[in-house]
Amino acid sequence: MFERFFRVNKSHSKKIGGTGLGLAVVKHIAQYHYAKVNVGSREDEGTRITVVFHCETQKDMDRR
Repeated sequence: MFERFFRVNKSHSKKIGGTGLGLAVVKHIAQYHYAKVNVGSREDEGTRITVVFHCETQKDMDRR
């Protein structure tokens, strides 16, 4: 799901369009910022993807 060009259902690709890069880009941005990506899915309801970024204090940033 987070790999480049991944498509769950290729039959929709021509109708919907897109490159298949979206979640791969999200994953790399999240990793760069030490964020977490969570995925939850329920049949007949859809999928929810959340990205959680942690706030840093100046003290935390100084430690890097």
